[in-house]
Amino acid sequence: MNLFQVHCQGARSWRRGVRGRVEEETGPTAETVGQRGRGPSSRLPASFHGGSFLVPYVVMLVVEGMPLLYLELAVGQRMRQGSIGAWRTVSPYLSGVGVASVVVSFFLSMYYNVINAWAFWYLFHSFQDPLPWSVCPLNGNRTGYVEECEKASSTQYFWYRKTLNISPSIQESGAVQWEPALCLILAWLVVYLCILRGTESTGKVVYFTALLPYCVLIIYLVRGLTLHGATNGLAYMFTPKVEQLVNPKAWINAATQIFFSLGLGFGSLIAFASYNEPSNNCQKHAIIVSIINSSTSIFASIVTFSIYGFKATFNYESCLNKVILLLTNSFDLEDGFLTASNLEQVKDYLASAHPSKYSEVFPQIRNCSLESELETAVQGTGLAFIVYTEAIKNMEVSQLWSVLYFFMLLLLGIGSMLGNTAAILTPLTDSKVISSYLPKEAISGLVCLTNCAIGLLFTMEAGSYWFDIFNDYAATLSLLLIVLVETVAVCYLYGLSRFESELKAMTGRALNWYWKAMWGGVSPLLIVSLFIFYLSDYIITGTLRYQAWDAAQGQLVTKDYPPHALAVIGLLVASSTMCIPLVALGTFITRRLRRGGTAPVA
Repeated sequence: MNLFQVHCQGARSWRRGVRGRVEEETGPTAETVGQRGRGPSSRLPASFHGGSFLVPYVVMLVVEGMPLLYLELAVGQRMRQGSIGAWRTVSPYLSGVGVASVVVSFFLSMYYNVINAWAFWYLFHSFQDPLPWSVCPLNGNRTGYVEECEKASSTQYFWYRKTLNISPSIQESGAVQWEPALCLILAWLVVYLCILRGTESTGKVVYFTALLPYCVLIIYLVRGLTLHGATNGLAYMFTPKVEQLVNPKAWINAATQIFFSLGLGFGSLIAFASYNEPSNNCQKHAIIVSIINSSTSIFASIVTFSIYGFKATFNYESCLNKVILLLTNSFDLEDGFLTASNLEQVKDYLASAHPSKYSEVFPQIRNCSLESELETAVQGTGLAFIVYTEAIKNMEVSQLWSVLYFFMLLLLGIGSMLGNTAAILTPLTDSKVISSYLPKEAISGLVCLTNCAIGLLFTMEAGSYWFDIFNDYAATLSLLLIVLVETVAVCYLYGLSRFESELKAMTGRALNWYWKAMWGGVSPLLIVSLFIFYLSDYIITGTLRYQAWDAAQGQLVTKDYPPHALAVIGLLVASSTMCIPLVALGTFITRRLRRGGTAPVA
């Protein structure tokens, strides 16, 4: 959880001596354990791979997370402006870096508040007894359960059918679902009310949205550790696997997880740091925030894996009980004779003693494995709205745990939205042209209204497919390019020695060899490696695919993206990344026309 942003929100707005800048609408970004899996400061969680993910995660924190966080904080504190103005100060040709950050943050805000809408939806249903996702509904003639729910599960049915009412493919858009749409409007109304009065009032909200989830996590930790099978999940989390550690994807996933959990490249960190006093020790803040952010992620992972272990153990034992019941009834065994401990031996005996009868029963015997249950990769909305609800429904007093969980999810989501919205509003309120015509309340209202209107597209029957497109492609490559340009610009265009001397004059502290090595070489090379990996992975993979829900089978099936979806993916990536060269080109042409000669470098 980025406590630096919380600190900036809670502090009084510090007036800038040179420009006399008034306080602006800003907000925090609050993250959970993987709250940004392959994507933004608000991305959804990456797949869990236990200890095979934890080791690369800590390494990448040291070589990537802390150095780049310090860089953005130092730039914001030194330049005293939002993302666009800060990079314009570094070089007039770098205004596009700030513009690209704003575009990415805008894309993020367009879809991310839909998660809060879903959280509202689940929270409202958490007060029912029994929980609506705990049992399958009856069919039309009330003689059995709905077939789709029987083939899937009650939690999957409630998510895909009752919540999303998902279409079979992305080509079938369907209509807007009015219940999720109303929840989305409510989510945006809450965000607007939080940012309406500016920094000081938002700071009060931030302390609540940032700190209360810790209380909920502690409650969940106590409950999770007391659940049957929790130790299985924790053992899986802290046990690294050598074959996964030598897999480049494990390191890539860890790097991107660190990258997005700290909110690098969105411009919000620069905007928040611009409120600091010049003498503020932003180096110390970068270290503290990185450690607390990652510690919070690991702490939340312990909670998650304890619950995940309970779910896996519950499913494993349920599977064993079904096999035991099947064999007991098929072979007229004495009740209690067949147990989990002697199941394999009895199966071998029955197969040799009664081969013909066993061969008839064999197709119905499931292969029960605790390891396979634990290794089931879960990510994104599947973790938040399927896995957790599956575990919650099997807990005692399930309504209480459901209310606590989705209330926490809402607080974290709203906190993230405040930070994302701040990355958009800060450059807009910086603009003298816009702020001279519109008050801050109107600018905030227009931003929220625009995002809410566009976000209604994600409440359509095919909306979740478009949600996945935005979540997967709207920020990843763009942010890699943004942060790469930022690092190269500071070290080689602005000059690392010049920036070092200015930081020393500003804070009274010199840069040590660690920061210089990371900024000047290791971090840029790592970002380039990530960039090359993503491009090569997309090329090797070929046609991009997505997971579509098949109601007849009650499961997800893989389909190819249609041409218009691929076009949207291309536009999402290009619309932000092309801001950097296009703005630079426009600045070059403009300055050349004004001066009638060759434009200078800076």
